[in-house]
Amino acid sequence: MRILVVGAGAVGGYFGGRLAEKGEDVTFLVRDKREHQLKEHGLHIESVHGDYHYQPKTLKAEEKAEPFDVVILSTKAYHLEGAIDSLHPFVGENTMILPLLNGMSHVDDLIQAFGEEKVIGGLCFVESTLDDSGKVIQTSPIHDLVFGERNGNRTDRITRLEEVFSGTKASFRLSDSIEQEMWHKYLFITTLSGVTSLYRAPIGPIRETGEGEGRIKAVLSQAAMVMRKLDAPLAENIEDALYDKISGMGYSMKSSLQRDMEKNLSVEADHLYGFLLDAAESQDIVVPDLRLIYGNLKIYEIASQ
Repeated sequence: MRILVVGAGAVGGYFGGRLAEKGEDVTFLVRDKREHQLKEHGLHIESVHGDYHYQPKTLKAEEKAEPFDVVILSTKAYHLEGAIDSLHPFVGENTMILPLLNGMSHVDDLIQAFGEEKVIGGLCFVESTLDDSGKVIQTSPIHDLVFGERNGNRTDRITRLEEVFSGTKASFRLSDSIEQEMWHKYLFITTLSGVTSLYRAPIGPIRETGEGEGRIKAVLSQAAMVMRKLDAPLAENIEDALYDKISGMGYSMKSSLQRDMEKNLSVEADHLYGFLLDAAESQDIVVPDLRLIYGNLKIYEIASQ
């Protein structure tokens, strides 16, 4: 399969690079600055799972290419509209679009732009970042990409995609319940990103205080309440399971949203939290901790301009 990875950053660069390392036909859709970095330095992955360095194939939005079989969308939510605009020439009748964004509202945006059938489900867990030279630094044992048909079916195309993804140095897993897993990750990210960005601290010190521990539980409860009102297929005891997961995370673990704030970068306040607050307001649900987190992020956005 011909694979187009939209964005060669910490996420797309890592998983796309691992697929290229295996020998798959991978092209990165990039902007001018990233193209210059890649041409000058190549794509360099420095990882606990092994390093990899090569000269990748790149493509810019204004260039021409035949439609791809798979598009892996790894941009941030605030770049989604531009990514959709640039993708149309590269999406054909049988193209699968695999989004790795956090949250859920992007799925409807992609369906509206490209049609119901083209959009499959996806998510990833990876602790990675770019250094000043554009090198992908991946620092933890977890490097998981999960994908599947949103209705859970094992179609011919998803089975072929599973074969393409197999045998890489990253974990690619086919899920029969990808929609549920996406909502579960949304709940997890909402909580972890919310509390670490609110307190400007790794998860360890937050857990050590009664205030922080209570905030974690409150955010889990409020976000899950809203999601269930949206008919999200959450597992019955998912709040307890995710609290246990957060309790077991490394002391120095930071969310990607918190790291973005430390670098004075843009954040996904509206995509992650604005979406839930709009839903809560429409259902008359009181969510003070979600509002506090959202307010903190919006103030950061204004102050960092």
